[in-house]
Amino acid sequence: MAGPAALVVPALKKHTATVIMAHGLGDSGAGWVSLAENWRRRGRFEEVSFIFPNAPSIPITVNFGMKMPGWYDITTFNELAQAHDEPGILRSREYFNSLISKELEKGIPSSRIVLGGFSQGGAISIFSGVTCPHKLGGIFGLSCYLLMQGKIRDLVPKENPNKETLIFMGHGDQDPLVKYEWGTRTAEILKEWGWKVDFRTYRGLVHSADPKEIDDLEKYLQERLPAMGDSAQSGL
Repeated sequence: MAGPAALVVPALKKHTATVIMAHGLGDSGAGWVSLAENWRRRGRFEEVSFIFPNAPSIPITVNFGMKMPGWYDITTFNELAQAHDEPGILRSREYFNSLISKELEKGIPSSRIVLGGFSQGGAISIFSGVTCPHKLGGIFGLSCYLLMQGKIRDLVPKENPNKETLIFMGHGDQDPLVKYEWGTRTAEILKEWGWKVDFRTYRGLVHSADPKEIDDLEKYLQERLPAMGDSAQSGL
């Protein structure tokens, strides 16, 4: 089941990198476009194309079965880190892999593609990122948690191409919805399994993004996707 077409903020200069940013439950890609627009106004990431996908409208159990944009169903908020709609998660992973494949077809190296998101979008991004068959430039998750904890390692490719890919995570310590301890535990588990995680805590932050968090994300993206400048223009 496909959602509305993704929103794209194209690169201003030669397209050398792509950031895919997944929204949370009930939101849309339009809800995060301002992130790219703000960076554009400040002259940041001019070689980067930003893709803001839209989740399909699906029945959500915690919404009394009514439809809303979601990457997978959520059956309870009480045990959000355990209540997993595996078919929905796997369908969404396939969709994100297809977005990555389309960027590869455009000639963008996988090492210049970053996948991330907020809340449910962050959870599916981390899940899709660590199980991706391609070496990504980065993976990030804001206010999120680990999906399919008991099965995710079985879905990681044998060569584990993203074992050395730094994962950025940010979480507010006052988040009443996606509990802070779910975020910290996700980071701990990923580290225990051998992945590299930069986990940042934002004091007093509820289930939202924070200006300092966005600044930290910007720095992370600058490190993962440095401008290629003249080498990009010459095609090197």
